[in-house]
Amino acid sequence: MSHQRQRHIDLHELARRVMLERGLVPDIPQGVMDQVDRLTGPARETTSDVKDLRHLDWCSIDNDDSRDLDQLSVAEDLGNETVRVLVAIADVDAMVKKGSPVDLHAHANTTSVYTAGGIFPMLPERLSTDLTSLNPAEDRMAVVISYVVHAEGEVGSPEIYRALVHNKAKLAYSAVGDWLDGTGDMPQAMAAAKGVADQVRLQDSVAQRLRERRQEEGALTLETIEPKAEVTDGQVVDLHVEEKNRAHELIENLMIASNGVTARYLVEKRFPTVRRVVRTPERWERIREIAEEVKESLPREPDSRALDVFLRKRKKADPLRFPDLSLAVVKMLGSGEYVVNMPGREPIGHFGLAVRDYSHSTAPNRRYPDVITQRLLKAAIAGQPVPYSEDELWDLAQHCTDQEDGAKKVERHLRKSAAAALLADRIGEKFDGLVTGATSRGTWVRVFSPPAEGMLTNPGGGLDVGHRLQVRLESVDIERGFIDFVRVRG
Repeated sequence: MSHQRQRHIDLHELARRVMLERGLVPDIPQGVMDQVDRLTGPARETTSDVKDLRHLDWCSIDNDDSRDLDQLSVAEDLGNETVRVLVAIADVDAMVKKGSPVDLHAHANTTSVYTAGGIFPMLPERLSTDLTSLNPAEDRMAVVISYVVHAEGEVGSPEIYRALVHNKAKLAYSAVGDWLDGTGDMPQAMAAAKGVADQVRLQDSVAQRLRERRQEEGALTLETIEPKAEVTDGQVVDLHVEEKNRAHELIENLMIASNGVTARYLVEKRFPTVRRVVRTPERWERIREIAEEVKESLPREPDSRALDVFLRKRKKADPLRFPDLSLAVVKMLGSGEYVVNMPGREPIGHFGLAVRDYSHSTAPNRRYPDVITQRLLKAAIAGQPVPYSEDELWDLAQHCTDQEDGAKKVERHLRKSAAAALLADRIGEKFDGLVTGATSRGTWVRVFSPPAEGMLTNPGGGLDVGHRLQVRLESVDIERGFIDFVRVRG
């Protein structure tokens, strides 16, 4: 299929095959569906330890097409520049018990897989988009993470408990971001729910405080490009990149704070935690070289504060190319992994987020580590024993790391297949691009328009991550997701 010009390909079937190759399960087994079919409705508990918080002005903010809603948020102005934030997380464990058929299937993949050929959910859709989703106008069980944000962005007074909640408005990043920036009208769902607009404004102000505080501590300003394919009648018609806006930042900062509160709560209860970490950068020297190429300097030893100052400076100086710089830095930082932190031991921390306490807990419909953390939390709240042994947790952490890496490779393969399909009619054309990978296995280039990545077949010497160049499209292989470029000299 070299020099492939056929643009019609069954991306869904391709995604299934690639998942199987990566050790992932694309199809939900019948036994799992049978268990879900026996469910009569969402979980509902009225015990004394479950608070009724349905009266609060909860709302969700997610992708435009999201149907698996994991979290709601609400805030209360306490005066003196302090605000209490409440984040409600879907109580997936209430309906997905440890060791059940649904749980074993969720454990198989450990994550939902989002591809150009469709979504392969971790949980059956009747759960993830209905019974365990925090859908608008529905009562749902949740685990609430509550904390106070002070004037300078410090987080205190944490509480975690179970509650019954009710989503007053389902909102989307794009519309909320435009509204917050003053470039768009108030979203209809927000206008229809009294009090939600004020809520989102308050949450946005709190999120900005949290962001500024983390940046002071060295959190990195990054914008990576992950093109999304637009598919019509089975044909890829476009690739577009959703730019991060203020609504994305709002949710991101509230969730990072919530994940920190979760980790510290479990530590205080003498419980183990499963944490997402990014260790000290693997190729700091190359990051320093990238900085030197634009007449900037970084310390000899890894320093997240200094790196963020450099990144923010470059974003201001060259916003068009900043996502490509971000991508180069992300590659140099190395991949994240899940680790177990037992009580009394020093945590590793997350270099990119500038946090030492970071436990995934806010997306249990989509990520299995969050289900594990939810079970730990609920046991700690109820004063019950730890539901996992240390060996079991380490096995789960490694398995989640492996499967998440596999899922990312599947998603990347399908992004490249979609890009190859889009470019199939443009063999021989020239493009401006940037080197995104340079190893013994080859040199990779991302072209700017359309945002597609491929391999350089004649790299020659002197190229490394971050270098810019012009290339000519030589061939594509849609099935394998291969795009080959030739370097244009001079």
